[in-house]
Amino acid sequence: MNSAKFDKTLVLIPARMASTRLPGLPMIVQVARRAAAADVGRVVVAVDDQTVFDAVVAAGFEAVMTRVDHQSGSDRIHEALMKSDPDGRAELIINVQGDLPTIDPETIRAALRPLENAATDIATLTTEIRDEHEKTNPNVVKIVGSPVGENRLRALYFTRATAPHGNGPLYHHIGLYAYRRKALEAFVALKPSTLEKRESLEQLRALEAGMRIDVEIVDTVPLGVDTPADLEKARAMLAANPI
Repeated sequence: MNSAKFDKTLVLIPARMASTRLPGLPMIVQVARRAAAADVGRVVVAVDDQTVFDAVVAAGFEAVMTRVDHQSGSDRIHEALMKSDPDGRAELIINVQGDLPTIDPETIRAALRPLENAATDIATLTTEIRDEHEKTNPNVVKIVGSPVGENRLRALYFTRATAPHGNGPLYHHIGLYAYRRKALEAFVALKPSTLEKRESLEQLRALEAGMRIDVEIVDTVPLGVDTPADLEKARAMLAANPI
């Protein structure tokens, strides 16, 4: 990545599962290492616990303390942005969730690509659903989008339902976002929207407000650590492919 774009990009990682350790390190440090390996911009971890703050700093990464009472993940990211970049140098913000310790650095890089289009406000990721069960699983969020390139969609809707109807691929939304700074600031100033509350999907607020979300299609969904089984799988993956 060229140095000018690197300087204008900030990767923010909200910490989750504070005490979880993976091959000798807190999980959040594993995520930070992979974000740093993506080499797209400065990496800052947003925490709300002093122990996690100290562990992140001890590992050589920046950390900022955020409030514990935010209503949404975007609100927390915005607070972290204001604290880590008060002068407004960062123009692009990537939100990498702190429960993705095995994420491929290339997946993080992919989230920036839709923002090469000046008309795009927010970028995110998706992958084609191959598992038939996932097509009807309400916990798997689907993207309804119109193709705008070989590996890119313009998002028209996000839903927990099986959509769109008819023949053709269905797409599993990956909750990793890249924002233009102005778009993030505008988004957090909005009240929760009707469809957002109905589907329990925060990104619908942006669509209802007329923001453009473009989506890069990638090969796989990063492993999110939500259960003990996920944790064991992540440990095995990290042992085989450390960074």
